[in-house]
Amino acid sequence: METTPRSCIDCGTAGCNHGKGPFPDFCLTENLDPEELRAALALYEEEENHTLLLAAAVTECEGYHIPRIQEIGRFAQRIGCRRVGIATCVGLINEARLIARHLRLMGLEVYGVGCKVGMVPKHELGLPLECEECGEYSCNPILQATLLNRIGTQLNVVVGLCVGHDSLFYKYSDAPVTTAITKDRVLSHNPAGALYTGYYKNQLFPGQ
Repeated sequence: METTPRSCIDCGTAGCNHGKGPFPDFCLTENLDPEELRAALALYEEEENHTLLLAAAVTECEGYHIPRIQEIGRFAQRIGCRRVGIATCVGLINEARLIARHLRLMGLEVYGVGCKVGMVPKHELGLPLECEECGEYSCNPILQATLLNRIGTQLNVVVGLCVGHDSLFYKYSDAPVTTAITKDRVLSHNPAGALYTGYYKNQLFPGQ
């Protein structure tokens, strides 16, 4: 069976971040096809992509002293966004309302759709009955995207959608998407927390 080649995830030098070596022999930058690089750079010249890239760069530069929620608002303003969509988990509706409040104070319109919109029972989607033990109704990320597309949002913000449900939302959203909160039911929605403590080592790396 063909094995996946090594990549950036297998490199600990991050030499590309400062332009100096050492670079491993599998370095993607060192072994890059010049035509692939040219093709990617050409896409940044498209108007929407260039606007997003420029706004992201400016937001990154000032983002070291403001929280992500503020970054999102300023990013939205920089891309000329007037109407922001929020696709939220209903379990985080209070957090989503606070985010909307902040964005509205910045002069942005906000339209939000909760994950249980449509109230579709899980068994109607062919999901096992035991899945209803944690809630009768299915999350509906495709409908969330559809309703935000219909209202004409220009930037969509994900607030705590489940793993996989977020994937479907990203797939069907017409507008660019950024994430405000990544759901982690155990770690107060801070997935990286599991990497910073030895408490979860045996769960993440059994036998190591």
